[in-house]
Amino acid sequence: MNELKALADFLKSHIKKKPLYAVPKAWLPANYSGTVSEKDSHVFVDPYEYFYLIIEDILKNDTGEDYTKSLATLRGEKDPSWLRKAKMYGALPRATVAYNHKGFGAFEPEDIFGFKESGTFLKMIALLPYLRNMGINVLYMLPISKMSDVFKKGEIGSPYAVKNPMELDESYSDPLLKGISTEEQFKALVEAAHMLGIRVVLDFIPRTAARDSDLIREHPDWFYWIKVEEAASYKPPRIPELPFKIPDPQDLEVIYSNPEVKKHLTKFTYSPDKLNPKKWERVKKMKGDILSNIAREFGIITPPGFSDWVNDPQPTWDDVTFLRLYLDHPIESQKYVSEDQPPYVLFDVVKSSKFPGKVPNRELWEYLSDIIPSYQRRFGIDGARIDMGHALPKELQDMIISKARSEDPAFAFIAEELEMKNDKKAKSEGYDCILGNSWYAVARPQEFYRFVEEIVPNLEVPFIASCETPDTPRIVAREHGQKLKYLAPAILFFAPNAIPYVNSGQEIEELQPMNLGLDNTIWGKTVLPPDDQFYGKLAFFDYYAFHWDQSKGEMYEYLRWLLDLRDKYEELLKGEFRYVYLNYQDGLTANYSYWSGDKAFILLGNLNLAFDKYVEIYVNETAGRNVDVKTVTMINRFGKRNLSLQGTNVIPVNLPAGEFAVVIVNND
Repeated sequence: MNELKALADFLKSHIKKKPLYAVPKAWLPANYSGTVSEKDSHVFVDPYEYFYLIIEDILKNDTGEDYTKSLATLRGEKDPSWLRKAKMYGALPRATVAYNHKGFGAFEPEDIFGFKESGTFLKMIALLPYLRNMGINVLYMLPISKMSDVFKKGEIGSPYAVKNPMELDESYSDPLLKGISTEEQFKALVEAAHMLGIRVVLDFIPRTAARDSDLIREHPDWFYWIKVEEAASYKPPRIPELPFKIPDPQDLEVIYSNPEVKKHLTKFTYSPDKLNPKKWERVKKMKGDILSNIAREFGIITPPGFSDWVNDPQPTWDDVTFLRLYLDHPIESQKYVSEDQPPYVLFDVVKSSKFPGKVPNRELWEYLSDIIPSYQRRFGIDGARIDMGHALPKELQDMIISKARSEDPAFAFIAEELEMKNDKKAKSEGYDCILGNSWYAVARPQEFYRFVEEIVPNLEVPFIASCETPDTPRIVAREHGQKLKYLAPAILFFAPNAIPYVNSGQEIEELQPMNLGLDNTIWGKTVLPPDDQFYGKLAFFDYYAFHWDQSKGEMYEYLRWLLDLRDKYEELLKGEFRYVYLNYQDGLTANYSYWSGDKAFILLGNLNLAFDKYVEIYVNETAGRNVDVKTVTMINRFGKRNLSLQGTNVIPVNLPAGEFAVVIVNND
C-alpha cells in the first residue's frame, strides 16, 4: 500500500480551512494554494490542508513504482557509485523541523492546541520540497530508533542512547495523524523522498546501547554489569605512564599492572541470570523498568561507556553502555586477569577490532547484523553510517556490510573515519566513503590549504565535504565565520572526491552547535544571546528549535547556487584533475582545476582572510599542453562576467580576502 497516499487521504478528510498552525516562511512552497494568514511576521496555515497540499504535490511524481524499495533497486543500480553524485543534507529530525506552531509564547514540545512542536516524520515530509529545491538528493538522518530517557544529559535522551534499534522512536509520530502508526509515517517519509529522487541514509549504532536497553530482559548476558555501590565512582582508569593514545599490545602490561585498573576490575560482576537464575526468571517478568528492577533486586547495574583512548579527558558516556561482543576476555589480555574475573570494560575491550576475544557472542552478532536489513526490507532505505565501526571486530563488520549488500548491492556505507589517511582502510573494509575532517581544516587556513592540495586529490574513496557537522561548531560561529560561511563550502563542494554536505541549520546560519563532541569546548554552547530561549541548550540532549524566523534566506540561496553550479558543470568536473600553475604561490591560495580537452573548470580561493591578492593563471602550464583560449568566464558569489582574453596564456584574477573565483575556459 502507498502509505503516502493514505496520509494524503487522511489529511484531506480533516481540512477545516482554519489557519491556526504557524510555519516558517521558508517551509511554504512558492506555489502554495492553501488558506494562509499572516500575523506578527508569522505565517499561519490549516495544518491538515498544509500537509495535504504538499503531499499531493509530491504524489505528482508517483509513477506507480514501489517506493518502499531503495532508489538503486528502482533504477537497477548494482553498486554504490551513486554516492559520487550525492549532495547530502544531514538532519536530526526532532530539531530540524521543530517550530513554535502556536505562533506566540515560548517553544513547547507539545502545545496547548495539541500540536507537536518538536520534529516529526510528517514535518520532515513537508521539508522535502525545500531540500530538493536546494539541490539535495540524499537525506542523512541521525538515529531515529527508540531512545532512552534514563541517565539523560539534558531535557531529553540522546538519539545515540538507543533503547531498541529495531523500533522507531514514538516521539516522531505526529498527533495530527491520529491512528496512523509511527512506522507507517516513516514509510511515507521514505516514499516521499524516493518520489522526489532523494535517497535516505540512516545512522546505526551496533557497538553501544542505552543502559536500560530493551534487550536486557531477554539477553542480560549481552551486557556488562557493575555493583550499584560502584556506580558513583565509576570512570576510566588513568594510566600516568602512558600518553593520550589508543593502546597497543605492548602497553597492556603497563595498563594491567596499574593499581587503578586493578581496582577498576573489582567493580564488575556477572549478569543477573548467572548470579541467580531462579531469581532472574522472577525479576524479568516484573512490571516496570527492567534496569530499576535489577538494581533493586540484584544490586547491580550496567556501567556507562567511555573512550577507547587511554587518558582521554572526556567524561564517561553516562547514557550508553557497551555491548558484550565476546564471551571471553581479549586474547592479548587474558594473561593479565584471573580466571574468575567477571566480564569487564577497559580500553582494549572497547577496541575489539584491535583486541578481539576467541569466543564471539554469535547470537548478538546475528542480531546486530540483521538490524540494517530489517530497515531495508521494511522501508527501503538507501544507505547507512556505522557509528564506532572502527571499534567493531572485522568479522562482525563484514557481517553487517555483507548482509545489507545481499539485500541491495548498491547500498552505501559511510565510515566514521575522521582521519583522512584511513581512506584505504575504509575501502578495504567495504565502506564507500569516509566522514573525514574537512570541518576541522576549514577553520585553519594553512591546514585547509594542505587539505585541499595534498590530501583530497589522492583519496581512494570520497569524503563528506562538510563545513560543520552535528558534532562540531557552526561555521558562522567560527573565527572569521562571516567569510568562511561562503568560502569554505565553495572550495569544498567542487574539490576532488567531495560529497557536498549541508548540516541542518547551516542554510539558515544557525549559531548554536547541536553537540560539543568535536573541536569545541564547554563554552561552545553559550554562543546564543543569554536571553534566547535556547541559550546553553544542545539539540542532542535538549528540546531545541532552529531559529527559522531569523533567516533571511540568503545562505539557503547561496548554497543552492553552489549546488546548481556543480550540476551545471558536472561533465567538466569529471575531467582530468590538475593543480593550477600561478605566477606565485604563498601557501594560502587554494587551487585546482579539471580539464576536458581545451575546456576547463578552475577554482581559486583566497585563504588569507585579512588581505586581498592578485594572481595570474598560466593556462598552458596548468593544462600541461598548449590551449587555444577562446572564452573565459569568471564566476564568484557576486556575479558572472565574460573576459576578453582570446588567445592569451595568462588569466588575471583578483581575490578579495576570504573570497573565491571559478574560472571557466572555453565552455560558455
